[in-house]
Amino acid sequence: MIRIEVNKDRSTQPFAPSVPAAYCVFVKTQLQVKVRIDRRCMTAPLTARIEASEPVMARVPEGWFWMGCEIGRDDEKPMHRVWVDAFELAVYQVTNQEYACFLAAMSYPRPGCWNDPNFNHPKMPVVAISWHEAVSYCEWLSGATSRSYRLPSEAEWERAARGGGEHSLYSWGDTPPEQLPDYARRWKSGPEPVGLYPPNAYGHYNLGDNVHEWCIDWYDAGYYSYSPERNPQGPANTGRRASRGGSWRHHIKVARTAARSSIPPEFKYTDYGFRIVRSSIT
Repeated sequence: MIRIEVNKDRSTQPFAPSVPAAYCVFVKTQLQVKVRIDRRCMTAPLTARIEASEPVMARVPEGWFWMGCEIGRDDEKPMHRVWVDAFELAVYQVTNQEYACFLAAMSYPRPGCWNDPNFNHPKMPVVAISWHEAVSYCEWLSGATSRSYRLPSEAEWERAARGGGEHSLYSWGDTPPEQLPDYARRWKSGPEPVGLYPPNAYGHYNLGDNVHEWCIDWYDAGYYSYSPERNPQGPANTGRRASRGGSWRHHIKVARTAARSSIPPEFKYTDYGFRIVRSSIT
């Protein structure tokens, strides 16, 4: 738990109609605040009073796995063996509620769809976020918690999505997405709140559906032909950042675990969000 307390009373107003005022409140004037993190205190000038929790994380063990898919698209080939060190991945996609505190603390502009009822439920994943803004969120959270948060690599994302299984098309097996419970009723006009349906074997929700998730890597369709075996971090600058997972607005809403996607890092789409990683404590 991270608690940021204003050291004197001032008038406040709700930060955003979609986020409960008790969770994140915007303060009009520059104030000196005290930040308590695990009983250690420091002071810093901020413009917000925030009470926020660190994200719930689930550990992904180190190990080898088969990355890619021989019956998938060309950019998923060749299927190859990859080692990934242990890490912790957020159980949920970053939500509007979590992102609101970052906006208040850093005076960041709100996403374009912030007040749209199709996208502004507090527990929906925040969307219309550029890759650069997702990285800035990680940097802010790292500074506030004294822990290292970042976006996942493609290899980490796929390792987590497979949940320790091998060769299956989806995180739950090979059953087509259209046969999932309530599939026909979900994602009609936007993403759904996170965590409504069961997690995968590693305890992660919505890995493969709801929104695309930014990855740290640059994207290269031919990267698998020359990527290293251990902890691949992606190619050099290609002008496009990698992303993974499905999308509420696609005809098929759930992506295969090996499916890859990419867009330029400055783009902001309403089916693009993110989740975060921190290095695992062994």
